[in-house]
Amino acid sequence: MNDKWKNLMLRTLSGLCLVAVVWGAILWSPWSLAALVAVMTACGLKELYDLAECRGLRPQRFLGTLSALLLVALCTFVVRHIVGAGAGFGAADYRLFACGLALLLLLPMAMFVCELYRRQPDPLADIAATLLGLFYVALPLSLLLYVPLFGDARWNPWTLIACICIVWSNDVFAYLVGMTCGRRPLFPRLSPKKSWEGFFGGVAGAVAAGFLASYLLDGSAAAWCGLAALTAVVSVLGDLAESMFKRAAGVKDSGTLIPGHGGVLDRFDALLLSAPFILVYLLFVF
Repeated sequence: MNDKWKNLMLRTLSGLCLVAVVWGAILWSPWSLAALVAVMTACGLKELYDLAECRGLRPQRFLGTLSALLLVALCTFVVRHIVGAGAGFGAADYRLFACGLALLLLLPMAMFVCELYRRQPDPLADIAATLLGLFYVALPLSLLLYVPLFGDARWNPWTLIACICIVWSNDVFAYLVGMTCGRRPLFPRLSPKKSWEGFFGGVAGAVAAGFLASYLLDGSAAAWCGLAALTAVVSVLGDLAESMFKRAAGVKDSGTLIPGHGGVLDRFDALLLSAPFILVYLLFVF
């Protein structure tokens, strides 16, 4: 068996394991989803900070990771009350949430103070790289916790699974169409292998997945297909954004956590940029 087929088998097996872990965490409970998001956030931040260090930067890993996990915890706290017994926030809950929110606002300010004593040659870039992790990794992943709140129940995990399947369908169809009939480069400066043919193939695959989701979830076909088309376009931009970071760092993959796929950023780069768009679309259309 040659190396090409070995790599394909490795990618397939690890991909199936990844699907099982992600689907299992989403379907098990809101808390298992929160745990998955927390792990993905921590791993994604590590990979992003590794890329930054390849460029000679020195992000504040501890404060950046602490802020990111606090953001995940606050979002989980809100979801807990929404999917709970419906009693709403009590006075103690408001105080606890306010304390967490205040700490989340103060932690980035603490980064400036810490930078005074680190004596790094480029403190502005170091702080910017640290905060980038919050906006590029932690915030989009935290927003995924709210996606299952849309649907015909207080908590509908299949809504999130459908959105993730749309993103992955776009990725798979773009790869297949691009490999078979890709001719015109989409963005050669950052990703020479991507083509316009693959882009439109990915959009078609995503829309097909959206239509299937509307049938299985008994929703509006137009709404789901619109969500799929929007997600497909933004997903490509998310993929290109991560390619931009990797090319600047001079690396092929952001990490090695997922055999055959690279790191968390490599596998979920499209979802990072599309998550805010998905949530806003669900808010105003669903």
